[in-house]
Amino acid sequence: SEVSVSWRPSAEFAGNVYRGEGILPASPQEVWECIKPVAGGLRTKWDQNVKDFEVIEAISDTVSVCRTTTPSACMRIISPREFVDVVLMKQYEDGTMLSAATNVEHPLCPPRPNFVRGFNYPCGCFCVPLPGEPDRTQLLSFFQTDLGGYLPQTVVDSFFPASIAGFYSNLTKAIKTLRA
Repeated sequence: SEVSVSWRPSAEFAGNVYRGEGILPASPQEVWECIKPVAGGLRTKWDQNVKDFEVIEAISDTVSVCRTTTPSACMRIISPREFVDVVLMKQYEDGTMLSAATNVEHPLCPPRPNFVRGFNYPCGCFCVPLPGEPDRTQLLSFFQTDLGGYLPQTVVDSFFPASIAGFYSNLTKAIKTLRA
């Protein structure tokens, strides 16, 4: 599927907010099954930017504090990162499913050695049903991430658009595998 990636300066921090949009060849439920932020979920299996995902504290059925770790990237120019976020999952009456997150500090989740602590500013993914097309889903994703550390902005700016395009490509492959 084709994906468009755009960005503009963030109002939250000194980086950019990135927007990805694509139509995926699957139902919203199939897309959600691949991206939902739950421990033991499929995301760590197909998303090359998610090494591990754990729930630190379940606040309710729809809100939790989570830690996500990432592998090194860009030929190891970017060291492994960890992110601690409060995550909200919601389903709307029209069938749209949402995962929204933002960084948070949590006493059970201090910074760990060998990881750079990054910060996600308000971000999320929307799985939007397409009327009359039950096997196609519009996926909107918004990222505004401070990777932390001492990375030149040019490295960050070159990493994110390609990373987001790869996210959509790998998600499409994961959906095909899920269906097989």
